[in-house]
Amino acid sequence: MTYVPLTEADRQAMLQAIGVGSVEELFADVPDSVRHPVLELPPPLSEMEVLAELREMGEGNADLDHTACFLGAGAYNHFVPSAVDAVLSRAEFYTAYTPYQPEISQGTLQAIYEYQTMVCELTGMEVANASHYDGATALAEAALMAFEVSRRRKHKVIVAPDIHPEYRQVLRTYLRGTDLLLAGDENPQAGLEDLAALIDEDTACLLVQNPTFFGELLPTDADGLSGLADALHEAGGLLVVAADPISLGLFKPPGEYGADIVVGEGQPLGNPLSFGGPYLGLFACRDEYKRKMPGRLAGATVDTERRRGFVLTLATREQHIRREKATSNICTNQALCALAAGVYLAVMGRRGLRQVAELCYHKAHYAARRINALPGFEVRSGQFFREFVVRCPRPPAEINARLLERKIIGGYELSRDYPHLADCMLLCVTEMNPREQIDRWAGELERLG
Repeated sequence: MTYVPLTEADRQAMLQAIGVGSVEELFADVPDSVRHPVLELPPPLSEMEVLAELREMGEGNADLDHTACFLGAGAYNHFVPSAVDAVLSRAEFYTAYTPYQPEISQGTLQAIYEYQTMVCELTGMEVANASHYDGATALAEAALMAFEVSRRRKHKVIVAPDIHPEYRQVLRTYLRGTDLLLAGDENPQAGLEDLAALIDEDTACLLVQNPTFFGELLPTDADGLSGLADALHEAGGLLVVAADPISLGLFKPPGEYGADIVVGEGQPLGNPLSFGGPYLGLFACRDEYKRKMPGRLAGATVDTERRRGFVLTLATREQHIRREKATSNICTNQALCALAAGVYLAVMGRRGLRQVAELCYHKAHYAARRINALPGFEVRSGQFFREFVVRCPRPPAEINARLLERKIIGGYELSRDYPHLADCMLLCVTEMNPREQIDRWAGELERLG
């Protein structure tokens, strides 16, 4: 049956309403020469020929099966257990979208519920949602949430300059057009003491990243983040921590040093690099703020026969149902990516996650020692997790280009975002980098230096 959305009478009525005589007049400003371009497409190919061509094109990529990688800066090469893809490949998961009808979505709802539970255990928080688009949007949503918690009475958002530069760009985009004012990151070398000096009665929240974008671990005692949290709470503000989920397998969770909202990029948890996405944003908070949290939550309940079941809870205020009550426009979630993270955490367990974190930590420090011993190279990071900053004797871009010729992906060139670090690169080492690979990399750097 042919479906015709509009009758000719409908079309004429709409054209008359906007004062246009025909559909063609709507495109009058588009030159005739480009309105109907001639598409010079190649001749058709068979499926076999298309696959061969795509395979040849794919060989031009520097994939991590054939290339050593020491690049992090927000996206990390970690081992993904086979169980993750085995679960994701089940049709009932990869075809699922939003579980509006709990009576037919118990599997998806339970998976989200288990994911939320593990995120809470990982971060030390009491409530977690079903995930955001990525770590950057999660951070921006946290700032808006802090504004809502203050009943829109506090307007200052203090931002640490060592938060991921792209996260800060997304934050500025989110807050444009609002009454919120950003402070702190205009000084690229500001430390915790400088941020603490900015706290006042108008502060809605302070945003920090731990480990920082440079991989450095911030102190969590009374002279560090714990003391900062106390000062914020005394002024009526919230502490928002962007945390690395792998690091939480080894170090103190933000909930133990006063964080009110914890966000992060969940890609390292069972999700491959995938050329930049899709990823997922972790988002958790204290129980008292859950009704201001964006996104949806899956909860557990019982039916009339006292049988356990899972439902969506606290989702009625969202954009897709009650727009006037919405706290954000986050009206979906990265369900499949969150499922991957949930399977990864379940497979690895507490001990497995700690082992991954320890491998990253020790291998990164071994690499840093090797590089710091090379003539002209200097490691400038203090206490760090799996990433560290290296000052180079030659332009980092030149070094990276030469390394790539040797099938090694080098570090992140910090001159892109931090002019005072123009001669530095950010390097990353994970459990996927064996000792022999690190030694070969150090040897190449010595030759290039």
